[in-house]
Amino acid sequence: MKHPHVSNRPARSLSVPHPGLPPEQRKRIYIGEIVASATPLVVQTLLGSCVAVCLRDPATGVGGMNHILLPGRCDGARCGVNAMELLINAIMQKGGDRRRLVAKVFGGANVLPALQSPTVGEQNAAFVRDFLATERIALVAQRLGGTHAVQVHFRTDTGEAIVHSVNGSRLPSILSTEDAYRCGAANITAGDTVLF
Repeated sequence: MKHPHVSNRPARSLSVPHPGLPPEQRKRIYIGEIVASATPLVVQTLLGSCVAVCLRDPATGVGGMNHILLPGRCDGARCGVNAMELLINAIMQKGGDRRRLVAKVFGGANVLPALQSPTVGEQNAAFVRDFLATERIALVAQRLGGTHAVQVHFRTDTGEAIVHSVNGSRLPSILSTEDAYRCGAANITAGDTVLF
């Protein structure tokens, strides 16, 4: 799905797509992290089967991103429900209005041959779509699924998102990080949601 504010251009330095922003206005997030900003900020993350949700209030320019490891609910922001609630609250605290939020979502890839069906990536993608629909947050752009890890750059004030496939040499590092977090989450219970 192509959207005017989503680019699939090749990997480039953040200084190319956002020449007006100094380094202190760029932030990289990792699994279980969220960031929201009322001032221009480029948020970057790397995704395999994880998903990132970028939310923005177009009227105020307040926006942010999370990095979700698993669907459901658990301690912290690694799991979908918590990560979404924390991001929405952070945006509202900075002056955004929940009723005006729009979303762009990325990730949920099946980067290895599936050992189960649905895969973790598919479960994450389904969770995000369902959550946004339930909360009546418009999904204006997405790049979910596929077989390649992606890197995402999201500018909070304009909503511009630049997405590109990751060089295969970085895949082992992404998978190792996601697996390490999943092992720690394997004993998490999430009500009626089955994580594994």
